[in-house]
Amino acid sequence: MALLQIAEPGQSSAPHEHRIAIGIDLGTTHSLVATVLSGKAKVLNDEQGRVLLPSIVHYADQATQYGDEAKAFMISDPKNTIVSVKRFMGRSKADIKFQHPYTLVGEDHQMPAFETNHGRKTPVEISAEILKHLKERAESSLQNPINGAVITVPAYFDEAQRQATRDAAQLAGLNVLRLLNEPTAAAVAYGLDQESNLASDHNYVIYDLGGGTFDVSILRFTQGVFEVLATGGHTALGGDDLDRLIVKWAKKQLNIETLDNSQHVHLIVAARKAKEALTDAESVELHALDQVLTLDRATFEDIIKVALDKTISVCKRVMRDAKLELNDIQNVVLVGGSTRSYAVQKAVRDVFNQEPLCTINPDEVVAIGAAITADQLIGNSKDGSLLLDVTPLSLGLETMGGLVERLISRNTAIPVARRQEFTTYQDGQTAMLIHVVQGERDLVEHCRSLGRFVLHGIPPMTAGQARIEVTFQVDADGLLTVSAKETTSGVHAQIDIKPSYGLSDSDTERLLIDGFKFAEEDKNLRHLQETKVEAQRELEALTQALKVDANLLSAEQLVALEQTKVELEQQLSTTNIEAIEEAVQQLKIHSDAFAAARMNQHIDSALKGTQLDDWSNSHK
Repeated sequence: MALLQIAEPGQSSAPHEHRIAIGIDLGTTHSLVATVLSGKAKVLNDEQGRVLLPSIVHYADQATQYGDEAKAFMISDPKNTIVSVKRFMGRSKADIKFQHPYTLVGEDHQMPAFETNHGRKTPVEISAEILKHLKERAESSLQNPINGAVITVPAYFDEAQRQATRDAAQLAGLNVLRLLNEPTAAAVAYGLDQESNLASDHNYVIYDLGGGTFDVSILRFTQGVFEVLATGGHTALGGDDLDRLIVKWAKKQLNIETLDNSQHVHLIVAARKAKEALTDAESVELHALDQVLTLDRATFEDIIKVALDKTISVCKRVMRDAKLELNDIQNVVLVGGSTRSYAVQKAVRDVFNQEPLCTINPDEVVAIGAAITADQLIGNSKDGSLLLDVTPLSLGLETMGGLVERLISRNTAIPVARRQEFTTYQDGQTAMLIHVVQGERDLVEHCRSLGRFVLHGIPPMTAGQARIEVTFQVDADGLLTVSAKETTSGVHAQIDIKPSYGLSDSDTERLLIDGFKFAEEDKNLRHLQETKVEAQRELEALTQALKVDANLLSAEQLVALEQTKVELEQQLSTTNIEAIEEAVQQLKIHSDAFAAARMNQHIDSALKGTQLDDWSNSHK
């Protein structure tokens, strides 16, 4: 007998109907929405039959316009026409270093707001407008309310950028089922569509160059399971940057140093048209400020080489991270509108020695994968495939000496939870500062601070006796929660990591590169700091012991012990680890004798008044 589906009261007037879920590709230059109908993923279009919605919002005097309607105002009203808002998501005002026509307001360390005809609008609010428009498109097309959505984000979006995206979705009235990495979404679209042709252990490179971000991920498909082996990328590298490089070249050709906002927008539009035209033509005319320049393919390749070299460098590093060779890769999948460029396809073909896979429209493949995932998560699909995304950077906390203790290493599959015990440093310590950091270096000063919180109410104990259990938990969206609990008393504190801004253009890349570049230096620095912390702990314990039992030492012994203490304290202000270790050994010669005298005293005290018969009787 077939099982019947039963809806919750008030949930549906037709219990047999599947719940409606959508997948949204919230892109830098274009956005789109897809769903699964009758078991097949389909991209949804608007009333004019358009699939792609330009990610543009225009705040006119009275109304708000979106997409193609807003695009018409890029030149006539650039200040109120917000383009590529994704590049502002989860980033501080100080991070915005590229030229733009907007008036940004707010503190340098906070996410900025745009001054518009409708007042101040944050990147989250503007993204929410785009998402709401896509939601309305889906509801109109499907004639049903939307029960849930999967929204894609670049794999290299950090905690702040992911949280900003989730906030925008909730502001748009969407029930977010999951934030899904864009490369993973592409793998879902290709892997599930061609499952019958796949054998076990197939490795894929997902090369995703969109309008404003670049990601490359290596995924392994094995018996219905997608696993991300490694990922890398740039949060600020994409088609927009190729356009800016063309503008830079045009300025040089025209001997122009600076452009006003109107001229800049004109040149950007012209550069984009020329770039797209070169996909089919050997040379094109670029109309720049009442002049005409000729741009051919060879010149174009030379202009954008610096950007493409960055993407290839990331590809090679990710291959090393995944411990794979070129012959281990079965397919290279192209994602993102910028991969339509012949120059990008040529660069990918050259580095991987194979023709890249582009059978699904690169503009639509991410939305299709998101729709398939949404259909699974909402409970409609019985497909057994799994998704295992990874953390892009290591997560840890600060310990004594400014050292980083990693709890979750980069490229760890998520969702994930890690738990580790720590202890107090000082006698009677009743509180502990938990400082959460992100990065690959061994010292806190070289990593990025994500947040701090204090665990209060620790019972006063001798240093090292308290047991503080710290848990790091990363959910399927890549969002981090950190909690701390003292195990004997049960006192508890936690923080959801929601920084006010994301990593700057180069921070993510810098954190990874520095992790490799300074590995040996960090190893030595960590050894130095650990040695110093241990020596300081010995000195503090010795100081406390001398306050109680200094009378056990002769005058000569006490002088010698104090001298070696002073010598060690002086060496701790240096970075000479050999001298510090030598000073520790000299101190131990005298402190070990002191410790032995204290132990003998306590044994004598414990045995005082005990008779031989007591021992004999106790063993009968």
